[in-house]
Amino acid sequence: QVQLVESGGGLVQTGGSLRLSCAAFGNIISINEMGWYRQAPGKQRELVALITNIGRTNYADSVKGRFTISRDTAKNTVYLQMNSLKPEDSAVYYCNTKVTMRVPPWSRREDWGQGTQVTVSS
Repeated sequence: QVQLVESGGGLVQTGGSLRLSCAAFGNIISINEMGWYRQAPGKQRELVALITNIGRTNYADSVKGRFTISRDTAKNTVYLQMNSLKPEDSAVYYCNTKVTMRVPPWSRREDWGQGTQVTVSS
């Protein structure tokens, strides 16, 4: 089983910054991918950014140049630095992980965090 602990959401004004973090806990051999998705009311969940086990990153076009995803492999933690925030960035942000587990040996699983609210006021 994998537990994801998210933090860092909140209320910020347009142009402000927030930093989200997500730590993964469990009997993990390796983290293959960690990412952030978001879901606004009435909309589908969408990818914001992800980072792979070799450090490759991928961003939604809407956040390129404003958001930066990074990781601390020793802590199994991923961060999302969000700058120049806009009202349209308001959503619940979910951490997502794809990992390889020790038990069952070399099994793979995908997990979601509980979500953290980000609200950007105009």
